[in-house]
Amino acid sequence: MTERLQRARVGSDALQKLVEELAERLQRSVVLDDPLVRFICSSRHFEDADPVRIRSLLQGLADSEIIRYVLDQGVAQWAKPGYIEGRDDLGLLPRYCVPLRERGHLLGLLMVVSADRNLTVDETAAIARSAQGIAAQMYSEHVAEQAEESGAQELPWALLDTSPTARRAAQQQILDTGVLPNAPHAVVSVVQVARSHEPPGQVEIALRAALERFRRTRWAHGAVAVTTDSAVLLQLSKQPPDPQELKEQSRRIVEALDTFLDAAAAPVLGIGGRQTGVAEAWVSYEQALVAARAARRMPHFERVGEWEELGEFAVLLQLPDHALNASLLPKPLRALLAAAGGQGHRLEETLQSFLEHAGSVPRTAEALHIHRTSLYYRLRQIQEITGLDLDSGADRLVLHLGLRIRALLQPDGHATAG
Repeated sequence: MTERLQRARVGSDALQKLVEELAERLQRSVVLDDPLVRFICSSRHFEDADPVRIRSLLQGLADSEIIRYVLDQGVAQWAKPGYIEGRDDLGLLPRYCVPLRERGHLLGLLMVVSADRNLTVDETAAIARSAQGIAAQMYSEHVAEQAEESGAQELPWALLDTSPTARRAAQQQILDTGVLPNAPHAVVSVVQVARSHEPPGQVEIALRAALERFRRTRWAHGAVAVTTDSAVLLQLSKQPPDPQELKEQSRRIVEALDTFLDAAAAPVLGIGGRQTGVAEAWVSYEQALVAARAARRMPHFERVGEWEELGEFAVLLQLPDHALNASLLPKPLRALLAAAGGQGHRLEETLQSFLEHAGSVPRTAEALHIHRTSLYYRLRQIQEITGLDLDSGADRLVLHLGLRIRALLQPDGHATAG
């Protein structure tokens, strides 16, 4: 079952009137969507409704599958109007789609249902004239919204600034204005996207759309700040955040971005540690950046990294990219990995299990499903190849740390934090 994504916003009376006027002129159903194909407003029916339109009208929501299908047609990059093919399996009739742009901004998509793709020249000319007026109205409302939100957009960045002076000023603003609750618990999530083929501005719109619904939840109030390729969600609450709720929230954010953006965007999310109020929110932000890096480097996290689950990786991931390379691997471990006869991988697996089980021979043998005699033989081989003593805590630390670094360098990033 596909997820239903929230509507963009309720269309203004002015937009609704312009849409209705065009529909009456054409005697066809007209829909206005935002750049992410989320419902803004619609005309009345003209006996050309399909299941997709009916659901949108009744619920004000769009299926993620429908959104992805329409965006996959490249509508956000269209230079001129065109037809979107229908999909019987999705309950979607063909639509004539007009990208609405003003001063370089993609403001929305004007859709006219046309089951037979038979719009006349006069009808497309009328749509073009109406589209100009609708785009101008949307741009006017967009500018007004930006002016209202400019202060709210800057506040989270100030709270998360490395400068104590900037943070104190932002905290005082919260106390003076009450724009955010002065709650005792704070957590920050960071979302990052890779280089995408989406047009300028589309990524920012998608990030805001994916995060906005979590500014106010059952357990927290907060703020969202967005850049061209990343975003932060600051959440403040009276009670400590539930880790499971945070993970579910993160999963939904990533899934929404998968719907709104192409696969090249590959969004990842990092959850910072739970901190004490807005004064320590910047700490959670710095931790969230590290957790996002873990999510990018270690696919087994499934694109959501959580600071409090990183263990020793939290330290290693603060090394700069240029330093995090194979040169950090200890020489004894490199010798083991290069062991002749193809046994390097088997001995690496044995060493990993031995260290993870705190040097316990019984538990390691059980985990590897081998006899203790075989395990002792492998451990002797490891000691001979590496020249290290597995009874030495310092030597075990060298090897364990080397395996952790190797996990960050491998394509699958597979390792267990702890």
